[in-house]
Amino acid sequence: MLPPFIIEQIRRREEQQRQQQMEQPVLELPLPSNYPKQPKPAIEEEEPNRVVIVDL
Repeated sequence: MLPPFIIEQIRRREEQQRQQQMEQPVLELPLPSNYPKQPKPAIEEEEPNRVVIVDL
């Protein structure tokens, strides 16, 4: 088991990464009304599954 301070550092880094992703500028282009719309994916995941391997 990892010490609590390491777990907290990992959480802080993940939160910083999420904030940086949200702060990135977005450019919206004006599209003609007849432009075909992209279908939304059937399954939307908030966060991708992750695998963490810790070698002790």
